[in-house]
Amino acid sequence: MLDATNSPPDGIQPSPTHPRTTRRVEPVLIDTNELAAMLNMSASWIYREAAKLGLKGYKLGKGRNAKVLYKKTEVLKWLEQQKIR
Repeated sequence: MLDATNSPPDGIQPSPTHPRTTRRVEPVLIDTNELAAMLNMSASWIYREAAKLGLKGYKLGKGRNAKVLYKKTEVLKWLEQQKIR
């Protein structure tokens, strides 16, 4: 517990691996709805067209509860390749 001076009690040092500031961590994987919003397309378009266009997803699970996720770095790389030159 910190006292009024915001220093830890004697003998206790703050952990260097757990800083006190909160940082937002960017997601590595995004789902189909997030990808659709990112590309301004519908989720059904993503399911239907993405693989045909070379944007590969990762299927997690089976059947109706399966989820397709995409690596954000791969999406950004793919998007850069779509640029009209």
